[in-house]
Amino acid sequence: MTQPSFVPIVESDQVRPAYRLHTPEAWMASRPSELHDTRPPAGRAFGHPGPDQGYALKLVRSFEGRLTLAPGESEEDALAGCAAVAMRRAATFGRAPVVFDLDFACLLYGYLGDAPADLVADRVARVRSAAHHQQVRLALADRVAPGTYRLMPDEVADQVAAGEWRSLFSGDGEVAAG
Repeated sequence: MTQPSFVPIVESDQVRPAYRLHTPEAWMASRPSELHDTRPPAGRAFGHPGPDQGYALKLVRSFEGRLTLAPGESEEDALAGCAAVAMRRAATFGRAPVVFDLDFACLLYGYLGDAPADLVADRVARVRSAAHHQQVRLALADRVAPGTYRLMPDEVADQVAAGEWRSLFSGDGEVAAG
């Protein structure tokens, strides 16, 4: 607050003059990592960001001990793969993951209940080492057809039970784990 000029004060108590900042010059995005578009970059291995994606890692713990695993499958790998698919589904809707996203992922890969033998054989090779390799998790999520993410978990379960699970996937999504 300013002091009136007629009030006697010592020099150390007087208000100091404000520093004048120079007017900034024009700014250009010239560094190599600068984004030049209004949308985030897209493509292989960029992922699909969404709000609070890590919540799927908390929710996936409620599925421990409930999965139907084939010989040679690891529950840790299965849960990591399902969490990646659940995160992608939640990002498709622009929201944080919920338990229905994990139901969707577990039903899609046949971990809840009886799954066709060919689906089990397919997933055993694809899900192996998902808990330890980001590329495997991304490949599992990339493999799901974009339209499949909009289906309800019950619709996915019906298609898997009917043996039409291949229509839920696109491409092979095969990535070798190192």
